[in-house]
Amino acid sequence: IKVLNDDDALDLFKQTLPSVSASFLQMQTTAGTQRSRALELFRDAEKKAVRGDRVGLQMLVLAMTGKRALAQGGFDKVIKMVDEMVEVLKKEQVDDDSKKEYCAAEFHIAEDQIKVHKRSISDAKSSISTAKESIATLAEEIVALEKGIKALDKS
Repeated sequence: IKVLNDDDALDLFKQTLPSVSASFLQMQTTAGTQRSRALELFRDAEKKAVRGDRVGLQMLVLAMTGKRALAQGGFDKVIKMVDEMVEVLKKEQVDDDSKKEYCAAEFHIAEDQIKVHKRSISDAKSSISTAKESIATLAEEIVALEKGIKALDKS
């Protein structure tokens, strides 16, 4: 602690910190300087890029250097078209979501109807089997009655 409180330590500490005169500097740049800086960066990247990536960088350099692109403010038209496409896609997504909900509801209704029809089919099958059993029983009773009638006729 004694070493830290020395005047020599204070002088060393003041030397390591930047002086009051060193501060942040605010700079103002225009769109033209930013565009030229970006163009310079694209050209440097184009020189360093591998063959497959060069084509895309060359297209960017071409777009940045074209008179028409500079006069129209760069990619404003393309950005506008992309924004319009995004809006169209959002509307289509909303439509798709509503159609999906409608289809899900229709599937549930169809599944309920299938269950109802399956129940009615099983009920019909059971009533058919009951009717067949009744018919078989009645046929046996008819045969028994006919035998009884023939026995009475003989007597």
